[in-house]
Amino acid sequence: MALTFELDPSVGPALRNGIADLWADVSNAGGSVGFVPPVSPETIRPELVKHFVAMAEGRTRLLIGRDEDGTVAATAFLTHNTHRLMTHWLWLYTVMVHPRHQGKGYGRDLLTAAADAARGLDGIEAIRLTCRGGEGLERFYGSCGYKEVGRVPDAIRVAPGDDRDDITMLLSLGRVD
Repeated sequence: MALTFELDPSVGPALRNGIADLWADVSNAGGSVGFVPPVSPETIRPELVKHFVAMAEGRTRLLIGRDEDGTVAATAFLTHNTHRLMTHWLWLYTVMVHPRHQGKGYGRDLLTAAADAARGLDGIEAIRLTCRGGEGLERFYGSCGYKEVGRVPDAIRVAPGDDRDDITMLLSLGRVD
């Protein structure tokens, strides 16, 4: 069964807790979403609050995917640029699919839903995201149409002696007329 995606869902305690739980589960399964295991939803909450503040300020939009039980199973945050010369593209942050749904094509579905959402935003021509090297993520994003446009070697320190590249990927959505 496919995920059901929603842009700008109503945020209440259940959604906040669902995203925090998802983020912790993805992190604890080794996902590259800003933390290294072990983490708890309480550890995640301050970063999640930053996303919610950006949403309240109108800088960020939330895309969620729910599974057949209505549980939050995927997320992505679409963040507008505030620099006046870069408002034609946005950032995609915290792209996650719950580990129990890995291998079902939901990551590709999430990226498609994010691109569709971005195309619906006035003046947006591209999506940029960054990913951690050493995980094969750039190959996955590449298979979804993203192109590698930058790489900073050893910019992410996962642990002492474990430095990874910070890779920037771009998806062109075409010119907006």
